[in-house]
Amino acid sequence: MMEAFRRNRRSYLLSAGSVSFMLLAWVLVTSTGLANELFLPGPQAIWDAFVKAAVKGYQGSTLLEHVGVSLWRILVAFAIACVIGIPLGILMGASRDAASILNPFIEFYRPLPPLGLYTLLVMWLGIGEESKLALLFLAALPGIIITTVQAVHSIDPVYVRAAKALGANRATILREVYLPAAGPMILAGMRISLGFTYTVLVAAEIVAATAGIGWMIWDAAKFLLSDVVIMGLIVLGLTGIALDMSMRYLGRLLMPWTR
Repeated sequence: MMEAFRRNRRSYLLSAGSVSFMLLAWVLVTSTGLANELFLPGPQAIWDAFVKAAVKGYQGSTLLEHVGVSLWRILVAFAIACVIGIPLGILMGASRDAASILNPFIEFYRPLPPLGLYTLLVMWLGIGEESKLALLFLAALPGIIITTVQAVHSIDPVYVRAAKALGANRATILREVYLPAAGPMILAGMRISLGFTYTVLVAAEIVAATAGIGWMIWDAAKFLLSDVVIMGLIVLGLTGIALDMSMRYLGRLLMPWTR
């Protein structure tokens, strides 16, 4: 117990030290004039932009409203991707025939650039929420499917044979063997896919949006408001960290055997 506490304390101290060093370097670079303040404002300017956006808002919406709109888009699209991707991944991992049928489409679609897909989605679904959610959904789906397939392949076949020997049917094996054994790797794939979905957020919000943290960053960049851009990126990163920590906590609750 004490050894684990020492390791964790050391990790926290190293993380705090690296962040403090980066902040100090940022302050030195901006305060000494080494960086043009138009392109790299100091921490105080970023804080002022944060307070202004939080209290007075940006382009008609407060910072909390921008964040709320973006989180709604991400969570809805990501939830749909998980509901579809995890069963498909388990099916492809457990059935060679299913993998042979579905794998060519997934491998073809997976490397396609999101912005290229977005133009087609706008043509099909319009410029409303449907195309934005579809783009975020398509960004999250491949990683979830591929990780789930690998998770199922990594399961010890002894578990499956033992369940069959005890009379378990296919549905019971799926529920009692595949899901618990593959759960930790599936959760890791979900976390990776969520991070990739965040990288597509700005692209999803640049067309006909009036709110959202990605749209705010894009709109501010057009007017060279670098303080708003950097502030938005920091907020986006912090919300991503919060969501990732929430997923890890949920994973510990649902899969206590992984602690």
